[in-house]
Amino acid sequence: MKIYQPHPWPLTVEEAIVIQEELRGQVITEDQFKQPVEYVAGVDMGFEADGTISRAAVAVLSFPDLQVIETNLAYRPTSFPYIPGFLSFREIPAVLDALEKIKPTPDIILCDGQGIAHPRRLGIASHLGVLLNIPTIGVAKSLLIGKHEELPDTRGSWQPLIHKGETIGAVLRTRIGVKPVYVSPGHKVSLSTAIDYVLRCTPKYRLPETTRVADKLASNR
Repeated sequence: MKIYQPHPWPLTVEEAIVIQEELRGQVITEDQFKQPVEYVAGVDMGFEADGTISRAAVAVLSFPDLQVIETNLAYRPTSFPYIPGFLSFREIPAVLDALEKIKPTPDIILCDGQGIAHPRRLGIASHLGVLLNIPTIGVAKSLLIGKHEELPDTRGSWQPLIHKGETIGAVLRTRIGVKPVYVSPGHKVSLSTAIDYVLRCTPKYRLPETTRVADKLASNR
């Protein structure tokens, strides 16, 4: 698939903040994607050689039956340190390498990380979506920012995730008796649609099938 990269990769936090502030204005949190959706994709990361080598995995699945259509791995030297709030600068370069080699262009990409549920509203899902001009959804395993009310232990229940008076996502129960996930719009997807697609991509487990397949590849399991 075609990759569009409008900025150089920074080497410092200060440079990264400038890029985040510039790109956040390009994020769209309304539904703008082709329907019916035919392909959904997941991306995830692993690291080798004490973190000096990034290993990015992408998995493309058919939708709605969630059958694996294509997978790919890409490796490159890690060029940015692990700093919460700046993970996209550490992970996206290798993710783009992996995406460049796949043939079916996904209609929606589900990212193992945040969308707009981020201090500067540009987590990895939003950052990737803007760079690719493709709809993305953030599905994080842990809370980065925001507060929410208590969540009922029923599949599909959710509560708004609030930060500084703004709804930036949702805490969503995808399976009874397990921890929830943190869903937020990445790019060209509304919150309600993001919740819907995350639930439709999690028929059995806590995490979307897209993430599960990509994680196995990235972790070399």
